[in-house]
Amino acid sequence: MTRRSFRSRSPQGFGHSSGNPQGPGATPPRPPRFRRYRQSLAIIAGVGLVGMAGAGVLGWTTYAKLVADLPSVDSLRAYQPPTVSRIYAADDRLMAELANERRIFVPINAIPERVKNAFIATEDHNFYTHGGVDFMAIGRAGLTDIFARHGRRPLGASTITQQVAKVMLLNSNVVSLDRKIKEALLAMKMEQVLSKDKILEIYLNGIYLGNGAYGVAAAAQSYFNKPLDQLDDAEAASLAALPKSPTNYNPFLHPQAAMGRRNLVLDLMVEAGVLTREQADQEKQEPLVPQQKQRFGPLPDSEWFGEEVRRQLIAQYGQDRAAQGGLEVHTSLDQNLQTTETRLLHEGLMNYDRAHSGWRGPLRNLSDIQDDGWESALDHVTPPGGMLREWRLAVVLPGGTHVGWIEEGSPRKGALLATDISWARRAHPLRAGDVIMIEPQEGGSAALRQIPQVEGAAVTLDVHTGRVLAMVGGWSFHESQFNRATQALRQPGSSFKPFVYLAAMEQGISPSERFDDSPISYGDWHPQNYEHDNWGPTTLHDALRESRNLVTIRVAAHLGMKAVADTAIRAGLVAEMPHVLPAALGAVETTVMREAAAYATIANGGHIVTPTLVDDIQDRAGSVLWQAGGLKLGTAMQASPSEQPAPTDGSPQNGTPTDGTMPPAAPTPAPVTPVPGSVSVPSLTDTRPTLASEQSTFQIVKMMQDVIARGTGRMAGVGIDRPIAGKTGTSQDFHDAWFAGFSPDIVTVVWVGFDTPQTLGRNSDGGRIAGPIWNKIMKVALASRPKLDFRVPDGITLASYDTGRISAVDGFKTDQVPGASVELHGFGAGTEALTAADTGADSVISDSESGMAQMPDQPGNGTPGTGSSAAPGQAQKPAPSDGDIGVGGLY
Repeated sequence: MTRRSFRSRSPQGFGHSSGNPQGPGATPPRPPRFRRYRQSLAIIAGVGLVGMAGAGVLGWTTYAKLVADLPSVDSLRAYQPPTVSRIYAADDRLMAELANERRIFVPINAIPERVKNAFIATEDHNFYTHGGVDFMAIGRAGLTDIFARHGRRPLGASTITQQVAKVMLLNSNVVSLDRKIKEALLAMKMEQVLSKDKILEIYLNGIYLGNGAYGVAAAAQSYFNKPLDQLDDAEAASLAALPKSPTNYNPFLHPQAAMGRRNLVLDLMVEAGVLTREQADQEKQEPLVPQQKQRFGPLPDSEWFGEEVRRQLIAQYGQDRAAQGGLEVHTSLDQNLQTTETRLLHEGLMNYDRAHSGWRGPLRNLSDIQDDGWESALDHVTPPGGMLREWRLAVVLPGGTHVGWIEEGSPRKGALLATDISWARRAHPLRAGDVIMIEPQEGGSAALRQIPQVEGAAVTLDVHTGRVLAMVGGWSFHESQFNRATQALRQPGSSFKPFVYLAAMEQGISPSERFDDSPISYGDWHPQNYEHDNWGPTTLHDALRESRNLVTIRVAAHLGMKAVADTAIRAGLVAEMPHVLPAALGAVETTVMREAAAYATIANGGHIVTPTLVDDIQDRAGSVLWQAGGLKLGTAMQASPSEQPAPTDGSPQNGTPTDGTMPPAAPTPAPVTPVPGSVSVPSLTDTRPTLASEQSTFQIVKMMQDVIARGTGRMAGVGIDRPIAGKTGTSQDFHDAWFAGFSPDIVTVVWVGFDTPQTLGRNSDGGRIAGPIWNKIMKVALASRPKLDFRVPDGITLASYDTGRISAVDGFKTDQVPGASVELHGFGAGTEALTAADTGADSVISDSESGMAQMPDQPGNGTPGTGSSAAPGQAQKPAPSDGDIGVGGLY
């Protein structure tokens, strides 16, 4: 039925339905199909609106979550990348570097324009125009990824700002949409708070460029051994080629790929307008010849020193700041003296080894060795860790008298010294094919060498400041990093005795005082002198000069071991000390460094010395973080000589306590108004505490001068025409040989012994073993210094007198009679007689011998005792020893 059929043809009123009235001009009713269209559109629109709202909510929620997780960019305002800490010698030569990552920070204004241009042209040519994200680059990369990449890794479009955000803030290389969004958001935020130059500075100093180098400055050194300002355009382009793949474009590993990438960077620089085509073509002709720069290690022979500084830095600042804080550490190392001290200690240890042990044989034997063709076989032999750098591995050629070795890549041949062949023949005759160590000699010959089994250590420091000038911790740092100068606790033997005598000087006893040198016993302890003889009444001067054990024991007993222990502890020689008499003979433990500082305290007039290896530490900005203290340089007003007032009292006040305690600190003088005409002069203030008076320490110095001139240390003084003083030290059974001595401005201590204590051999005392090494070191150390004499302090009178054995010159205080010996009663310092418990002799003193404490008073008579230094207060019977010398010092 058509639409027309619905219209009524009846008369008006007929056929009209009241439910559907129609009249002229009325709109015809819509059919059902239109309603369905309308409903569908409404549903679609509603769903769309709901979807858009949901997407908006989801997008906002995701954005809010991403923004909430973003790190703050404020940390980049004062960004300081981890950088190398440098250690310098006293002459400002770079001694060593500490770093987890090799990175050298360079401010943006110090980075050459060609370097900046190369990186910007390659990595982000719109860097100075975009707002953190380069949307045009993203679009190009997206089209390329869709139509040209064919499943390969997506082409990146990250700006330099985004790379900084990724590395410095996100610290992630994960390829994900979340990370890219965060990266973009951070990049835009960074552009709002940081300048373009600051962002570029962070990027160029923080980017990893392979070969262990972080940042452009470190990379310039690693690849071209040049500072940044010496790079040309081709070398700058080579560095800018690396961020894409530091390994694949490493010029050491892949020179062809590196050159191709470099040339591409030069083309990009032309497109960016920073190079002309002619310049780029000319730079492309430059060969890519990288020059490897190894990570800077310690200066030769300074490894012990540098390692000790590293330990101290880590202890003070922690591992991270010590290795990444960019610290500038200035040390006291005298590199020339350090090298000399190392060489002379090596010579001394080799001389001892050669004299006390035979040739121990070759490292190995190579079969079928002929006069020619041995180079390849020798080249495959690994040298031992203790082999010195001037030595060479060599192979014995047929006939057993000639050797071959490799020198700078070329084969060499030479004859062994005849004395070396004879030395080896006695124990292990040389055979063809033996791999040995030799040291090439002038004239083409070779000296046979072997690594000594004995060890040693040496320290030289300034007596006034405590600055360590040189330190050798053993035979070879590469063989063992254990520092025998600072870490090895050994018995000092008789080198401890000056501190016993210093305690006596502090209690007013003079150098000419006589103590009895006669046998004493406690139970099974029968101490004796090194020479197994007795001198009877003996002056302290002679007793120290010839290291008489029995006199030292009686002096210590007279003073009381508490006074002796306090002196040694305050001097820093020991950390703790048992109050037993064997300790007075050196039956305690100390280190070479401790002994050097303690001897410096005597040499400088009594001011306690703390040894320092570091003068000052600066941060990367040059601010001083730490500086050695003790001495302060200032100015003072001083009247001209003609206007200076005369002293009011010509007799200085002694003020030295008699109870063995520390002298009171000098009172601070009241401010004095400068007299008219006064001028400003430099003034050095010593704020360190004192161990003893200047007068007492000078008395010890004079006595120790005679130890070298006419005593046990004669071998240490041969050929030295300067005022020097010192003392030998030999521990029980010749386990340790020491010589400690000083001039008015430097002190050196030498120790020789085995890591696992064993005898050095009969008569291997400190004077014979350590003394000659000390002598050679001091000759070199003193050669460049002015000739000085020990200053005689006020209140001291120099006088010559007869000791009964020699004519001696000593210093005497104002209340002492030169050369006189007075009768001393009791046990000094107002204490009661020592008992077996005080001396640690409880377990070894029999009842019949305990009466020795009540012997009639004689000059210097005291109560001897015995014990062990193993633990304070712990009585222990000492093991019997050869010659029954007694625990402690020998000579």
